[in-house]
Amino acid sequence: MILTDREIKLSIAADQLQIDPSPDPESYASTSVDLTLASLLRIYKPVVKGTKTVIDPSDPEFNAKELIENLTEQRHIHEGEGYDLIKDQFALAWTREKVNLKEHSRIAARVEGKSSLARLGLAVHVTAPTIHAGFRGPIQLEIKNHGSLPIRLRTGMKICQLIFETTLGMPDRAYKGQFLGQTAK
Repeated sequence: MILTDREIKLSIAADQLQIDPSPDPESYASTSVDLTLASLLRIYKPVVKGTKTVIDPSDPEFNAKELIENLTEQRHIHEGEGYDLIKDQFALAWTREKVNLKEHSRIAARVEGKSSLARLGLAVHVTAPTIHAGFRGPIQLEIKNHGSLPIRLRTGMKICQLIFETTLGMPDRAYKGQFLGQTAK
């Protein structure tokens, strides 16, 4: 069942979930809460012509975090400035807010785009919208500009929305994946 804005606020008040810093009242919609963009991006480096690179996730030594760090470079969006995400560019970003979906709360979430940005071609996740029960940390976004013009990303802009759902029971195994407690880096 999807939580309404009222239920989201009650869940925060009951310490079943945390969002830090707390969203302002304008961030709530009827069934979601907006999150904002942090100042750090990871931009994929261009592939050098003449090289052949293949990513093999089935390799026993595959490590997504390590691979991403090697294939990308950090960029900071400075206050007052922005980063122009050009057509077809793919970047990783984080929300400024940290989310904590307490294991006992029976709450999971989905990160979704904002329709106003989506209509310009901006996607905020490729195929990974699920925020598992027990997750804590900022939400990592997989941002791509599918539009025809560059889109300026600014620190603090409303970039995505979280939709909270109750789970049927408590999980035997709360989220313990490689992105638990992740930080923007």
